[in-house]
Amino acid sequence: MDSFGFFFAGVPIFIGIIFIVVVGFIIFAIISALKQWSKNNNSPTLSVPSQVVTKRTKTSGGAGDSSASTSYFVTFQFDSGDRLELHLSGTEYGMLAEDDIGVLTFQGTRYHSFERK
Repeated sequence: MDSFGFFFAGVPIFIGIIFIVVVGFIIFAIISALKQWSKNNNSPTLSVPSQVVTKRTKTSGGAGDSSASTSYFVTFQFDSGDRLELHLSGTEYGMLAEDDIGVLTFQGTRYHSFERK
């Protein structure tokens, strides 16, 4: 067997390993999302006085011909001093301003509403 034949004999094994790693990451992501979804469903829905302390966005994609997507996050601070960052839709994000005071309704890590006072 020449040196090229020996090198290419390992290619199917390498491709198989990459396939297993990619499938493993996908399965891990699905299981993590299902665990978070279940945890949120089993958490009580709370309405707590809070203040909007900061807002941030995270943009991903947009290189070349691909479109960009933006995720919106707001950090709320409770009277106890504890803070909680929640993922919001763009519409809800736009309705809030830093230093807004009101009642936050949430369930686990799931945002429901914020009623400004």
